[in-house]
Amino acid sequence: MASAAAFREESVLGRLVNAVGCSSGGRILDLACGPGIVAEALAPLASQIIGVDATPEMVRLAKARFARAGLGNGRFHLALAESLPFGAGKFHDVVTRLSFHHFPDVAAVLSEVKRVLCPRGRLIVADIMSSGDPGEAALHNAIEQLRDPTHVRMLKRPEFREMLRSAGFEPITEEAWEQERSFSEWAQIVADPARTGPLREIMRALARAKVRAGINLREEAGEVHFTHAWLLIVARSLPGG
Repeated sequence: MASAAAFREESVLGRLVNAVGCSSGGRILDLACGPGIVAEALAPLASQIIGVDATPEMVRLAKARFARAGLGNGRFHLALAESLPFGAGKFHDVVTRLSFHHFPDVAAVLSEVKRVLCPRGRLIVADIMSSGDPGEAALHNAIEQLRDPTHVRMLKRPEFREMLRSAGFEPITEEAWEQERSFSEWAQIVADPARTGPLREIMRALARAKVRAGINLREEAGEVHFTHAWLLIVARSLPGG
């Protein structure tokens, strides 16, 4: 994961840095921090950046990344997003990338995020969204689950917006863009040929049958390609709740 092109995508990191920048100097929580790539990019903007992840290896990699970079304002903890080990109102911003489609209980995560944010604090999310068409969304999510069993469900853009409002957040800005992917690059993230080999054949057959799965699935020069629809949304925590 730490070396995968999709996770080191500079345009995504730049968008997150820009979203956080106007409140620089605050205390930031990097939720589901992985190997610390986002935390490292945000560290110059924060008085302190705290990363949490449910996987011990990711926490180890994040700590090592900060040590190599000589960054002294980062701390990393093993924790579940549904049960954060922090008191109420501890963070100015909570930032997370490519995490919400892994959470079985999105409402529980949003409740915890709201609890640890200070009054009027911000949640900044960058994630891939599914098609608004139910059939396309179901097929897209099935493909993702075959590649990565930790995948739960990519959300539809209006659905995620409504979940935020129901949890006591006010969406204030949104930015959407597309990212072109190749099967080889995408499959390398999990690096399990026993799983990705058969999946390549399934996706190639779908592409040849012109089944787009909501991701413009296609075959070009013998390689399977598709397009991910990203959304970066900034939402402010409203009083109460």
